[in-house]
Amino acid sequence: MAARVEVVRPAAADDRGTVRAATAVTVGEDEAVFPGHYPGFPIFPGVCVIECVHLSGLRTPPPGSAGLELVAVESTRFLSPVFPGDRLAVDLVWTGGSGVWKCAAKVATERGAAAQVRLRFTAEEG
Repeated sequence: MAARVEVVRPAAADDRGTVRAATAVTVGEDEAVFPGHYPGFPIFPGVCVIECVHLSGLRTPPPGSAGLELVAVESTRFLSPVFPGDRLAVDLVWTGGSGVWKCAAKVATERGAAAQVRLRFTAEEG
């Protein structure tokens, strides 16, 4: 996957103590997955949307954590298709600590909600 993750808002606690972050990912029209998924009607595969969330999490780790490593995809829900050229807005909420972090993400395109993804990471606490 050639899509590049742009950090819109680094992870930081809001006024209620919730750790939030945001990224943007533009899905290139030349992604290698499009010719086979699906010929004549290209759709960005769900596993690639999950990878966008994974990469977003790695780019916006919670404060005080280091060396994040994905250990589980806890849940996914795909709500609408992602097409070539779409710009994904990825909003992340981090919970946990003490070496285990969960990342709940909402992914949207300009047309609206595209996916909800929950990932679990381990991390070194520093």
